[in-house]
Amino acid sequence: MKGGFVSMYNRQIQTFVYAAEHGSFSKAAEKLFITPASVMNQINSLESRLGIRLLERTNQGIHLTPAGQSIYKDAKRIIEQSEDAISRARQIAGVEQYVIRVGTSLLNPCKTLIDLWSEISGENSSFQIKIVPFEDDHTNILSTIASLGKKFDFMVGPCGSKEWSSRCNLFILGDYKICCAVPRKHRLAKYKRLKITDLYGENLMMVKRGDAESNDRLRDMLEGNHPQIHIVDTPFFYDADVFNTCEHTGSVLLTLEAWEEIHPSLVTLPVEWDYTAPYGLLYSKKPSRDVLAFLEAVRQTVSFSN
Repeated sequence: MKGGFVSMYNRQIQTFVYAAEHGSFSKAAEKLFITPASVMNQINSLESRLGIRLLERTNQGIHLTPAGQSIYKDAKRIIEQSEDAISRARQIAGVEQYVIRVGTSLLNPCKTLIDLWSEISGENSSFQIKIVPFEDDHTNILSTIASLGKKFDFMVGPCGSKEWSSRCNLFILGDYKICCAVPRKHRLAKYKRLKITDLYGENLMMVKRGDAESNDRLRDMLEGNHPQIHIVDTPFFYDADVFNTCEHTGSVLLTLEAWEEIHPSLVTLPVEWDYTAPYGLLYSKKPSRDVLAFLEAVRQTVSFSN
């Protein structure tokens, strides 16, 4: 019984239960904060491992087979027993119900998430937040994102990168305004707001084409309508060196409003355009039970505030 208790309650079983209860892969994916393809792959893998067809796929949705109905009933019972056992153990140990580890760095500070959570947590929150610092380095950021769920569960940052989204799941919270940063001694530093024509004759540092849709749309507009601006490619992912280069070379740097305090020698200015970049929570492709519970609480709060 103990062996079955441990081996039965795995991620594939959890996904199967969600799919069975909601009658579709897409609805299960929404609840689990993963993609429908991921749900389908996990179900297929579970059926292959067990050697049993659990679900019938139709144009109207999915339905449990007789064997699937049996597994579903037992799985529900085992999951409930597992969660009760974990809850009792945590109470005995005197720890919180959920522990959420949030990564924070210079370019990806966790303040946005902490501010959001402080609005709803209260003193009796069942979530314990642990802050985990990490270094911004454009050569290592992809491995950091791919390892979400190990050293920390979440990071807050821009969500427009194709490379990032291929390595993690995203929960969009809003949009950052795309701005420009200039050294404090730059001729544009005295401006309160920039026009695109103010950038004529300047070297504009921006992420090279191909990774972020919002960046590429802005680049298309600038290259097509404003050839007087000299665009200088930066790596896909900014780090402190990019901001230092902007200051040392006297260039203009395409940046985000959230990064206005990154470099003390740079001034961040809004521009008369409507270009933005999405931001939100980045988390593992295989989120834990604690992470899913936290995401559901955040989603309810964001929905309520909107």
